Amino acid sequence: MNTVIQLLSAFVGSLGFCLLFHVTMKYTFPAALGGFLCWGIYLISTGIFDGIFFPSLLTSAFCALYSEISARVFHTPATVFYIPAIIPLIPGSTLYYTMSYLVQKDITASQEYAAATAQYALGIACGSCLIWAVSDIVRKIEITAKRK
Repeated sequence: MNTVIQLLSAFVGSLGFCLLFHVTMKYTFPAALGGFLCWGIYLISTGIFDGIFFPSLLTSAFCALYSEISARVFHTPATVFYIPAIIPLIPGSTLYYTMSYLVQKDITASQEYAAATAQYALGIACGSCLIWAVSDIVRKIEITAKRK
């Protein structure tokens, strides 16, 4: 039941960001579905991998891939799907606790949460960049093939 609540919360959170960023209604459901799917991948990957980095990397790579595929299907920029879909993965709580313990002058606890936040951020960045690099190479190959 907890998993279902998390997945629905991810969908609703992504949907909220779609509305906040005025995503066209035609793309709202697929973008919010991306948040649902990405959080599902994160839950599965946390059961497979220990730690924070690899589940974040795998999930963000899936999110970028989902966004690129959706962009081709709907003929719209990938960011329309990527931003709402990645929202559930943003490490809000660890960043909050980092700053909270820093203000309370509990440096040890602040450093632990800061390390977790950095692992989330690095995993998200690396996974996304990996897919974007491959997507860019594929796009350039397609352009070159069309010119010939």
